[in-house]
Amino acid sequence: MTRHRVVALLNEPQSPFELACAAEVFGTVRPDLPVHYDFAVCARRPGPLRTTVGHSLLVEHGLEALREADTVIVPGWQPPGTAVEPDVLDALRAAHGRGARLAAICTGAFVLARAGLLDGRRATTHWRRTAQLAAAFPKVSVDADVLYVDHGDVATSAGSGAGIDLCLHLVRADHGAAYAAQVARSMVLPPHREGSQLQYAAHHADASTRADASLAPLLEWAVSRLDARLTVDQLAARAGVSERTLARRFADQLGTSPGRWLLGQRLDAARVLLERTDLSVDAIATRVGLSSAVNLRRRFRTAFGATPGTYRRTFGEPCVSP
Repeated sequence: MTRHRVVALLNEPQSPFELACAAEVFGTVRPDLPVHYDFAVCARRPGPLRTTVGHSLLVEHGLEALREADTVIVPGWQPPGTAVEPDVLDALRAAHGRGARLAAICTGAFVLARAGLLDGRRATTHWRRTAQLAAAFPKVSVDADVLYVDHGDVATSAGSGAGIDLCLHLVRADHGAAYAAQVARSMVLPPHREGSQLQYAAHHADASTRADASLAPLLEWAVSRLDARLTVDQLAARAGVSERTLARRFADQLGTSPGRWLLGQRLDAARVLLERTDLSVDAIATRVGLSSAVNLRRRFRTAFGATPGTYRRTFGEPCVSP
């Protein structure tokens, strides 16, 4: 099988961390997982390329590498908002025009915007830079309250760490939730972070907030009981707080509501079962607490734009019922 070729377009001074977000997800060979990607880096001019931490990287490929890329990643661009050389913009437009997927991490969104690839579309970048991006590119609908935005052919992420979220999301879109979860597990990361980047933009909790206000024990308890009838009032009772207090903690810590979080967990569990078992949709609905095949199909289509059957045909593995 031909591997999907991912090429990161670098610019000096390059952030090593933002490059590493893409390299770790797409470029690391893991002995226990099949290899689906080839990873390479390029720059406008090959040779030593200065980084934001002082040392240089040796880049062997020029812009011609973008001609062979299936996915092009722009892992940040410093300083954001500065002019981009016309040949770089032309190379990005050409890659997009022939069908390559383009993804920007953090301030890389400024480059895609300057190439005109975000006009008329939602996009995001680091929360400190969203106002700058919106002012510089009024045709772009800047969303400051998300970790990433994916249009299929063009995607953008919030600040540096959200680049990992975006890369794992792209892997999930390419090869399914189970494979992406395995990649995330090897990185000791959650396969999907809840909430938006604004939970990191400001400290919502006051000085009196105690460590035992963490939702982690409650989330672990709930995930282990997805097949049960769990309601918000039951979650609040388990946490020993009122429903209003629970809703506030979810908003502060996860950027979402208890009900939306619980539905997301049920749907993620359904995806894994669709990929790894031949259980009927009815049986899966029962196991993940969505009560019926009709309810699962409706929720699944709303969330992912596909039916459970279509998803299974795309990502299902040869398997037997557990």
